[in-house]
Amino acid sequence: MTLESGPTGAGSIDDFELFYARRALDRLRTRLGRQGLLDLLAADIEEGNSFLRESARTSGGGFTAGTTVLTAQGLTSGAFLAWMDKAFAGNEQALLAAHPEHYVMAPEADGSFHVVENIGPHVCSFFMGGWGTDALAWAADADELLPESEFPHTMSSNLFLSDGTVVGRAMTQFGDTADGFTASLTVHLPTTCPEEVLEHHLRHYAVEFRNWITAAAAAGA
Repeated sequence: MTLESGPTGAGSIDDFELFYARRALDRLRTRLGRQGLLDLLAADIEEGNSFLRESARTSGGGFTAGTTVLTAQGLTSGAFLAWMDKAFAGNEQALLAAHPEHYVMAPEADGSFHVVENIGPHVCSFFMGGWGTDALAWAADADELLPESEFPHTMSSNLFLSDGTVVGRAMTQFGDTADGFTASLTVHLPTTCPEEVLEHHLRHYAVEFRNWITAAAAAGA
């Protein structure tokens, strides 16, 4: 189907639909609020967390990694990460807006970060941060670790449930280029997770970080 005439603004029908979908979703999130979303999704979260917990158990501590790589122009990694620091410190709306399947993204009093989002088809509630002594020692030996000279901004985290079960790992690495920066975004999921779950999280990374980078650029970061 081809749009022959009518709207005078730039964009395709797909662009129009995306704009309206985002506007509708933002309205629903705002009206429901954080607790309303948690109440609405309680059964989904229970099922999703059970999936992650069982995957961690049957994987015996083993993880499978995947990496999404993005390149950005017109913005340095330092400027982008400064914008991200501000957003993660309390601008939940900006964090939620980056992906349709973001439901909660909020800092906790203990320094961890609470996330409710999809892991594959599963709605899950987990926390980002360390867990236990030397919890992030894995990052120093990760196969995905890139040279510090090229990627000086590296952050790593465990993904864990409220009972402390580690259900994943994340490593993000950023390095400047001649006209912008490269983002290398790695996730580790339990080895018994279906391949499609990892695939969808790599797509998730692409969507959310593209939108965060675009928002940072629009804000003049």
